[in-house]
Amino acid sequence: MDQLAAIFKSYDIRGKVGTELTSEVANKIGQAFGLWLPKNGPVAVGRDMRPDSEDLATNLIDGLIAQGRDVWDIGQVTSDMIYFAAGKYGLAGGAVVTASHNPSEYNGIKLCADEAKAVGLEFGLSEIRDMVIKNDFKPAASRGKITQKDITEDWIAHVLSFVEIDKLKPLKIAVDAGNGMAGKIFPVFEKYVPFKVTRMYFELDGTFPNHEANPLKPETLIDLSKTIKKNALDGGVAFDGDGDRGFLVDETGQMLSGGVMSSMIAEYFLQKYPGATIVYDARNSKSVPELVNELGGKSVRSRVGHSNIKKMMRELDAPFGGEASGHFYLRDNWYADSGIIGILVGLYLMCLSGKKMSDLREQYTRYEAIPETNFEVVDKDKILSSLKEVFADEKQDELDGLTINLNNGSWFNIRPSNTEPLLRLNAEAKAKEDLDKLVARVQQIIQT
Repeated sequence: MDQLAAIFKSYDIRGKVGTELTSEVANKIGQAFGLWLPKNGPVAVGRDMRPDSEDLATNLIDGLIAQGRDVWDIGQVTSDMIYFAAGKYGLAGGAVVTASHNPSEYNGIKLCADEAKAVGLEFGLSEIRDMVIKNDFKPAASRGKITQKDITEDWIAHVLSFVEIDKLKPLKIAVDAGNGMAGKIFPVFEKYVPFKVTRMYFELDGTFPNHEANPLKPETLIDLSKTIKKNALDGGVAFDGDGDRGFLVDETGQMLSGGVMSSMIAEYFLQKYPGATIVYDARNSKSVPELVNELGGKSVRSRVGHSNIKKMMRELDAPFGGEASGHFYLRDNWYADSGIIGILVGLYLMCLSGKKMSDLREQYTRYEAIPETNFEVVDKDKILSSLKEVFADEKQDELDGLTINLNNGSWFNIRPSNTEPLLRLNAEAKAKEDLDKLVARVQQIIQT
């Protein structure tokens, strides 16, 4: 029972296939989800390209129809398309079988309710978990029906609505799909934009034969950076496995961080909606709230995670929210995140500016920063307590994990992973020397 409960994470469901997440469990999740959904109506179900995703999706669908829910089977899609489906077509909810960037032995399920509302432990997922564990399902009087739907063209039209297409330029870019779902969807998008694309790893393969589909890991960008520099391209794009995150890489092979892209896109939406509220997560660069406030907007800090960001954006009617991890949320996308929309807006801003991508990276970079760094630890709480004690004289908050702001402008956030036995460290400073000193000091405490 504990093992079954453990696959229900803060924001979604993830586990090892065959031992933790099985066909039987997927069926029960489908039944529980169908019973829990607050609104009547069909449910969209999609899946990624992992070897077991089709089987898990089939069983999830069978559970939904067993409880009388009609299902739109939308096939292989990026995760952001499930949110679009629920919002655009007024469905009761959506589910996509994917484990995002996790290794191939894992799989998972992301859920949303009507209007693409995020389903997490604080809204729905704990009730779904409890129903699955109790396993006291009674079939509905009549089974639901399955309808096959292809929403790709509608989705691409929606993506393109965020920019003025005639202002795009024929940028030469390399796109690394990481053998993930962007490899299926991006070619459709290509038909409508003038970009000259060098495709990399577009073949769908959930075993990830070329590299892990996680752009936050610098080693996964090596091939893309080489291709950009070898062919003198204007830049590149790196997607994660389920395509709901995308990062820009400039012509020198340097990635634009989540903080840089959050700042760029925030400025774009503040130009469209002066004085608007912009939401950013607790790990994101200090440059984001600084820029937002300078431009006359209101910056609001949120806990990490799509459930938290989406909820806050809805409450504040915020047009944009950005996470350091590369999730970019948009009010006009039912407050949901999208990899391809974020990438398109970034490339659009490059076209409008007439600048090189590296110039934009430098323009929006105010701090020296480390990439998010993970530490495997035995006792997370003990380490957090030690850090609070050592930095007792500095400004602290526990909005999400522990954030400490030093008097010299440096800061760090350290928080437990919601899906793995790790502590995740993010840190920034005005000067590289100050950053190195801060990180070394924190690392010493963690590893003592």
